[in-house]
Amino acid sequence: MTTLSTSIPESLLLAKPRGFCAGVERAIEIVDKALKIFPAPVYVYHEIVHNTYVVKDLRSRGAIFVDSVNEVPDGAVLIFSAHGVSPEIRALAHAKKLKEIDATCPLVTKVHMEAILFARQGYTIILVGHEGHDEVVGTMGEAPERIMLVDGPHDVERLEVPDPERVAVITQTTLSLDDTRETINAIKKKFPKVIFPPKEDICYATTNRQIAVKEIAKKTDLILVIGSENSSNSKRLAEVSKDHGTRAYLIDDVSKIKKEWLEGVKTIGITAGASAPENLVTEVISYFRKIGVDQITEVETVPESVKFALPAGLTQVSV
Repeated sequence: MTTLSTSIPESLLLAKPRGFCAGVERAIEIVDKALKIFPAPVYVYHEIVHNTYVVKDLRSRGAIFVDSVNEVPDGAVLIFSAHGVSPEIRALAHAKKLKEIDATCPLVTKVHMEAILFARQGYTIILVGHEGHDEVVGTMGEAPERIMLVDGPHDVERLEVPDPERVAVITQTTLSLDDTRETINAIKKKFPKVIFPPKEDICYATTNRQIAVKEIAKKTDLILVIGSENSSNSKRLAEVSKDHGTRAYLIDDVSKIKKEWLEGVKTIGITAGASAPENLVTEVISYFRKIGVDQITEVETVPESVKFALPAGLTQVSV
């Protein structure tokens, strides 16, 4: 029979930074303000961010999430998600005379601009990312005839380009640093004259959260990553933990915790993906306090102070 002490961790390490990044905070604030300015419903193209709790909350307040511009009535309000959209989607919105509000993360917009610039300069563009991800779909739409998608080093081996000396690389912002490094090295080996943007595309928040997970992975037996299954950066956090030898589970919220995970765990780590709100973290901490974990330590690795401005037209409304 398992004793009680083996199923209750002795301590909890809380990763910092964790949770909302500046791009997610901006996107959610845009929808929130739009719901106050315009009569409901307000339409959002795709999930504003990849988090079940956030989407459910905004839906309850009058947001309607759609996967096609054709679902939006002519003249209605349409918000583009934080992941960005292709020029084709923008053209469809123009044709329907929609009131467009762009919640694209500025760091994703940066990647779009890089794609446009490289395409104009005649480069074949290699996009490192996951097929079907909203961000990747939007980016590829900027220059579909010029962009080739790779998901890892294995894809690089099969690449054939018109001119191996004119190749450029851009990256999905929410990837694993380590996985991307392997792919980039494979690209450099195959195309020695490849060029890159002046600054890497993986966003500061993705980088910082992965650094924090690596740090607490050294000191914990298990890490719980709060985030939704369709959140790329949340899934990467769980993968980073496993890569560093620590078990990890991705959970939407406190209700998904399984007691058997805690057997033999002395120190547990907690983090949250960039689209997961802090209240979900608080609920998980409360759960562990209630079962007897009273040694809770926040481990800060990198300070964050990034803030992105709202689009013109929304800044004057008080929330």
